[in-house]
Amino acid sequence: MYKIRLTADFYDPQGNPRYHDFGLSVLRGTNSLEIAAFESHLPEVSSEQLQGVHGVLVLSPKISAKSLARADDLLVVSRFGVGYDSVDIEACSENDVLVTITKGAVNRSVAEATIAWMLALNHNVFQKDQLVRRGQWDERSSLMGAELRKKTLGVVGLGGIGLELVELLKAFGMNQPMAFDPYAPDSSFGAAGARNVSLDQLLSESDFVSLHCPLTQQTNNLIGRAELGLMKPTAYLLNLARGGVVDEDALYTALTERSIAGAAIDCFENEPVNTPHRFGGLENVILAPHSIAWTNELFGDIGRVACTSILDVLAGKIPHGVVNHQITEKKSFQDKWHRVIG
Repeated sequence: MYKIRLTADFYDPQGNPRYHDFGLSVLRGTNSLEIAAFESHLPEVSSEQLQGVHGVLVLSPKISAKSLARADDLLVVSRFGVGYDSVDIEACSENDVLVTITKGAVNRSVAEATIAWMLALNHNVFQKDQLVRRGQWDERSSLMGAELRKKTLGVVGLGGIGLELVELLKAFGMNQPMAFDPYAPDSSFGAAGARNVSLDQLLSESDFVSLHCPLTQQTNNLIGRAELGLMKPTAYLLNLARGGVVDEDALYTALTERSIAGAAIDCFENEPVNTPHRFGGLENVILAPHSIAWTNELFGDIGRVACTSILDVLAGKIPHGVVNHQITEKKSFQDKWHRVIG
């Protein structure tokens, strides 16, 4: 029997699933698995929780070197999503543990959410809602919106989400999009019909700057005071990537001084946000608790991909979406893999 564990945040305090579908049917169709959630939710998975475990499905907790201290039999950390900044990849590689993400499963939902925010910002949706709630009907002329037609999108990170976003926006009659991604192949720009430009050019010419890159050493504080200073005063910033990609102090200043028109923020430097955030006092910002793209369809898709990755590893296959692929050739990993799966 292989022991598969889920982080406790998939369930409420009474032990009921928080989500309609997160892929467990994939695992439950296999008789050789013992599936259970951790008894307690911790911000960082403990070494005791991983002792004797062969695969773990992780929603929000961190996986650190300390987490892996007793993970002698652990083969795979399957991250429920595409971000992996919460997982110490180096420590996992050193301990011969594969890390997988659900590459491709989030593209549609995140792209749709991005467009929803673009429309909401451009049409002053939330400000107009407040006029009615406050009985200020006669002030509606002060909140004229704008169409997406003839506007320019700048995508930072032309992976699956960026490509899906550009494709869905074709119906709106926007200008040719721009993209900045030093790691994307030329074929991606061709497929998107996007101009391959520098970050500075993208920031200075875009009406919407949409962030869809991972948080790495290279992208940490990628958008700071200097970068925000390049944006047009009529432009909007959308962050559906990771909080650390944007310097929050610089963004707060830009928003309060109205050097940019506004922003939509789904992720923050420090999460969870359990006290009122300073951005909440600004009228030119839309906020979400790192869940703007969460849908039942999304969780079902992510879950099936994540759980299939666990099954593949236990069946002796290289799974989809491996982050630290280089360890599959390590003798120590091969030895551990053969020992565990027989």
